[in-house]
Amino acid sequence: MIHPVIMAGGTGSRLWPMSRQLNPKQFLKLTNGPLSMLQATVARLEGMDAANPLLICNEEHRFLAAEQMRQSGHEDTRIILEPCGRNTAPAIALAALQLTEAAESGADDPLMLVLAADHLIKDVTAFQEGVKKAIPLAREGKLVTFGIVPNHPETGYGYIHRGTELGPDSYLVDKFVEKPDQATANGYLDSGEYLWNSGMFLFGARQYLEELEAHRPDILAACRAAIADTADDLHFTRINAERFAECPSDSVDYAVMEKTDKAAVVSLDAGWSDIGSWSALWEVSDKDAAGNSLTGDVITHNTANTLIRADSRLVATVGVDNLVVIETKDALLVAHKDSVQDVKTVVERIKTDGRHEHMNHREVYRPWGVYDSIDNGARYQVKRITVKPGAKLSVQMHHHRAEHWIVVSGTARVTNGEKTYLVTENQSTYIPVGQVHSLENPGVIDLELIEVQSGSYLGEDDIVRYEDRYGRK
Repeated sequence: MIHPVIMAGGTGSRLWPMSRQLNPKQFLKLTNGPLSMLQATVARLEGMDAANPLLICNEEHRFLAAEQMRQSGHEDTRIILEPCGRNTAPAIALAALQLTEAAESGADDPLMLVLAADHLIKDVTAFQEGVKKAIPLAREGKLVTFGIVPNHPETGYGYIHRGTELGPDSYLVDKFVEKPDQATANGYLDSGEYLWNSGMFLFGARQYLEELEAHRPDILAACRAAIADTADDLHFTRINAERFAECPSDSVDYAVMEKTDKAAVVSLDAGWSDIGSWSALWEVSDKDAAGNSLTGDVITHNTANTLIRADSRLVATVGVDNLVVIETKDALLVAHKDSVQDVKTVVERIKTDGRHEHMNHREVYRPWGVYDSIDNGARYQVKRITVKPGAKLSVQMHHHRAEHWIVVSGTARVTNGEKTYLVTENQSTYIPVGQVHSLENPGVIDLELIEVQSGSYLGEDDIVRYEDRYGRK
């Protein structure tokens, strides 16, 4: 049995405005119909002899990750929460330490299949066959990476130069090389000896820790200290934040793979992409006869080779070519496909200007449901709130705002000071400033309501929580 370890960190700023800091690309439905990229990563494990996935994600994404795993039928997935980002070598070390601790004494070294949550793989059968080829190498103590057979001279990926052949599509790693210039990438493609570095791995958990001990003992020591002091909260494993913050930040490639003499590579031709930009998404998307990839309510005229995604309204284009047009409820991006790497610059400008569009969408997911900020002004804000059946918001109080709740559908159980009562369709209630209150959906269908906030300060940080079933107190 293999143990999938899915790394779901990162913010995906190059895919703004769809990808946001609190809702990054691994949680978005970009390429897989009804599935997010994380859910598609989980789905491609079906049919393999694999344990329940172990997920590693940022603390602020915990409820989004847990809900998507629940929707995928993996309610019992353990999720390790990183209090801060420290790159892939420490993240994998945390998973390896947890797997080795859970393994029975004298048992085989647990095989870790390390995957990124934001990769596209079109040919699942080829992917699973590649993993099967890697298993005997990992059992022999090799640290196996998966190299993608290149189909064009890509300058945005690192490469692996394959060495001695070990078996079908399996080789020792001769060397890892950095992202090349165009002429060098042309040479790599022509030689047939180079593979794209995918960032996916298969190796024994103990074997990885031994190599990390040999080459970066400082990383391993910090991870051991962090995971020695854990707290389990629902399905989350919280590590010691202070100890983990002291851990050096380094990738698994730099920390281990480029230094070890046990690196092997299995070549993989499975329609892989890391969807690192809007142009990369256009490349792998279905297109019409004019080369356009269209999603949502879109009308085109004399438009070619263009990616258009409309989230909330009609988008029309006339006489354009080679563009990216991305519309969300609160932002619009128009870029030339050759310049999409500079989207990160726009995100940095948004941060510098003190704006909020880099943080989250207008629609915000919470463990109890979702809210959409549909209107706001100087002293008011209007939200459409959906509460899942059986879910309850925290018992809370606000210092600066009052709230009016109007139920559109379903039934709300409202605690308003000392009183608790039901509010049904077409009824409303009022929560004064400073009143301790809570909202719960006792029914079996979604509770939909409109919330009108009014007051001198309407920020989400004006919340004093007294009770919270999701650990946010």
